[in-house]
Amino acid sequence: MKTEPLIPLCAAADVAPGCAVRAESGGCTYAVFNVEGKHYVTQDECTHGPGSLSEGYVLDDEVECPFHQGRFHIPSGKATCAPAHEPLKIWKAEIVDGNICIDPAAAEVAAGGS
Repeated sequence: MKTEPLIPLCAAADVAPGCAVRAESGGCTYAVFNVEGKHYVTQDECTHGPGSLSEGYVLDDEVECPFHQGRFHIPSGKATCAPAHEPLKIWKAEIVDGNICIDPAAAEVAAGGS
């Protein structure tokens, strides 16, 4: 099985606990989260509108979009509060040499919504 090379998005030290950072690579924009010391990567754009989730409010393991206040479960990408209903694309975050990296071809989408 061939695996794609991992791409670095940002330094792990740049993402404080309970916060998010916007990262761009290959024409895509990602939101990188630190939830209690564990890193997660989702698409940055809300599935409901043009809000940037990296600019959203992080509470425990959810992020609230700053545009219409839809919420998502960060680890799974599942929509948890209207008006968001469509889940986010998520990527497995790996730490390599102090950087948060992903395989951009390995996006997953949670089944269902809110």
